[in-house]
Order: sequence, then C-alpha cells, then structure tokens
Amino acid sequence: MASVAQQLAANVNFGAFSKATELKKRLWFALGALIVYRIGTYVPLPGIDPRAMAALFQQQSGGIMGMFNMFAGGALERMSIFALGILPYISASIIIQLMTAVSPQLEAIKKEGEAGRKRLNQYTRYLTVLLATFQSYGLAVGLEAMQGPAGSAVIDPGLFFRITTVITIVGGTLFLMWLGEQITARGIGNGISLIIFTGIVAQLPNALAATLELGRTGAISGFLIVFLLIMAVVVIAFIVFMERAQRRIPVQYPKRQQGNRMYGGETTHLPLKINVAGVIPPIFASSLLLLPTTLASFGAGSDPTGWLAQIAAMLGHGQPLFLALYVALIIFFCFFYTAIVFNPQETADNLRKYGGYVLGYRPGQKTAEYLDYVLTRLTAVGAIYIAAVCMLPEILISQYSVPFYFGGTSLLIVVSVTMDTVAQIQSHLIAHQYEGLIKKSRLRGRRG
Repeated sequence: MASVAQQLAANVNFGAFSKATELKKRLWFALGALIVYRIGTYVPLPGIDPRAMAALFQQQSGGIMGMFNMFAGGALERMSIFALGILPYISASIIIQLMTAVSPQLEAIKKEGEAGRKRLNQYTRYLTVLLATFQSYGLAVGLEAMQGPAGSAVIDPGLFFRITTVITIVGGTLFLMWLGEQITARGIGNGISLIIFTGIVAQLPNALAATLELGRTGAISGFLIVFLLIMAVVVIAFIVFMERAQRRIPVQYPKRQQGNRMYGGETTHLPLKINVAGVIPPIFASSLLLLPTTLASFGAGSDPTGWLAQIAAMLGHGQPLFLALYVALIIFFCFFYTAIVFNPQETADNLRKYGGYVLGYRPGQKTAEYLDYVLTRLTAVGAIYIAAVCMLPEILISQYSVPFYFGGTSLLIVVSVTMDTVAQIQSHLIAHQYEGLIKKSRLRGRRG
C-alpha cells in the first residue's frame, strides 16, 4: 500500500488534474468567490468623499490603519462596503474559543460533536454581528470627526449617515463570513484564510511600485530596496523550512496472532509540527490589537492632545508597547491554539486503544506526559519563530516606511496559505487517482 501511495504521489501531474472534474469545479468556485470579494472592495460606502478619504488615509497609513487596510485587502483605504473585512468574524472566533476553554457550558457543547460545533458556529455568527455593529458605528463616528486637507471625508454627517454606514458595513462583513464558509465547503482550502490571502496578494504590485517610487525619489536608498527584496526571499525560504519541520516520535505496535497469521509488529512515527497553530497566532493577535487601537486612532482625530491620542501614539507600529503586546499575544495564541487542536491525553488514550506505545514510555499517563513535554518545547520554538518573523520586518517598516505588504505577518500568511492550498489540491488528486484504480479493479474483476 505504501508503494502504491508513493507512486500515486509521484504521478500527480497536469494530466491527472485535467481528469479531476470535481477538483476543477472546486477551484473554479473558489476563484469566482474570490473575484466577487475583490469587486466588493471597490464598492464605496454611500456619503463618502473619495478624494478627502484618500488624503486622510495617506496621513494615517503609517500607523495601525495601514495594517488594518492590509487585512481588509485595501477596502479600508477606499472605504468600501468591506471596510472591516473579515476581522470581526475572526475576533468573534477568538472570543468563543477563549470562552470554550473557561466555560463548562460551552465546553460541554463542544463535546457534543457535529451538533455542538454547529451551535458554537451559530454563537460565533451572532457575536460577529454584535462586534461588526460596534466597530462600524465607531468607524462612522470617527469618519465624521476626521478633518484633512481636502475637508471632511463625510459629505453629509449625521444620524442617517451613521445608520446607513452601520447597516452597509455589517452586511458586507456578514457576506464575507458567508462567502468564506462557502469556499471552505465547496471550494479548496480554508475560506477565511483565502480571503485574507487574496487581499494581501492583490496589494503586492501596488506595494512594490510604491517601494520603487520611494527609491526613485530618494526617500530610501536603492541598496535598502535590494536588501528588502533579498530579506523577503530569505524569510519566505525560512517560513517554508519551519512549516515543513516536524518532530517524529517513534511508535511501536506489538505483534498479535489471529488464527495462523501474525499481524502488527510494525514501527511507525507520530509527526508533531513545530508550528501546529499555523497562521492563526499572528492573525488573532493583529485582530485583537486592531480593535482598541483603531477606536483610539479615530478618537484621536477629534482631540489630538487627549488621552486617546496618547494611546494611539503608543500603539503605533514600531513603538515598544505595540511590539511588546504583539509578541505577547502571538506567544499566547501559539500555546492556546495548540492546546485546542492537539490533546496529549486523548492521543495517548488512542494509542493505547489500538495497542501502540511510544518507545521507552508506558502507555497511558506516562505517554501523555511525554507528548505534552515534547509539544510544549516544540510550541516554544514555534512561538519564537513566528514572533521573530513578524517582528523583524515590523521594525524595518516603522524605521524606513516600507509598505506593510512586505511585513512578516503578510509573508507568513501568504506562504502558509499557499502551502496548505497546494497540499489540499494534491490530496484531491491522489484521492481521484485512487478512485480510478478502484474502478479499474472492479471492471477487471467483473470481466474475470
């Protein structure tokens, strides 16, 4: 069986892809859904002056607004119906997962299986509506208070503008949430991650052009541009290496006799990735930081000398407080999400159930303790790796005003989502070829 799997993996090519009609349908659906998302980022909110908004955003783009705009795929800069992007849904998911870990009632719902998962998803949707309403109202109030060289970004401020803005932005966020779920169910890969991925990739040409323009005008040196491009390549290679790295724990299955035949006795391994949490920690950390800092930034527009302005300044990119909070949240979510997706006690019980054991450790509690020990060390290394990838470019961005799309968070998301999507495509192709072999064997059996 192993040799057949290796042969199938080696034969995954364009010929196999051309015959996989189900996979092509999934890819076309995902592509169409992402095109719809990109079109929506260009549909403006009613009552917004585009020129004044562009001038205002230019002033704020070096701070937290630039990062918010990156996750929104440029929708915030254009103040479109998708201005909040998918971030309210991500924030709601964080809150529900945190509550699941501390609330016995939600933990009991989680253990109900598929029905419990659907209930938790429904709670997440309700909380998304609440957070999106709160954030969109703060966005509307902040827009009314912001004044720039071209005047106010709002043509006719007032209650009607706030109501229409809240309804439009909440509707856009819920549509993106639904679109992400459809991509996950009927397309390829995680829909939410693909939406964020698409927004970042779509802005990369503009970011590269802006960087080259800074070099042409002398704002940054040509040597720095070359250094940044080389650093981006090195960071991408490092991310690929770390995402593929894993610790293989040897597992032995004893021999057993059934009738006249011997079964089992093989040695396999339990793979543990260094970065079990994937791109979740930086996305969750950015989402949590964006919620208070965006409100502080908007409040600072109406009172440049107030306490909100001071908070917004301290939480600016490159500031010590922002970097400290960002690193702390990344490390916290690395351990938190790893604890959610991998349970050492459950894994040890499953190994004992099927007769397997880790070499050198007794089945059961001792195995669970060993797995927890190894996983904690791996997660610590993974957390340091993610924090380093996200922090070093952030410092360069704050010092040299390089666009956010060359930051470590964006590169980590782009590389990780690409690797995950390619892996899912390969699994679909291998499954398709297995189905073809099964059909051929059945036909041969009938002819025989």
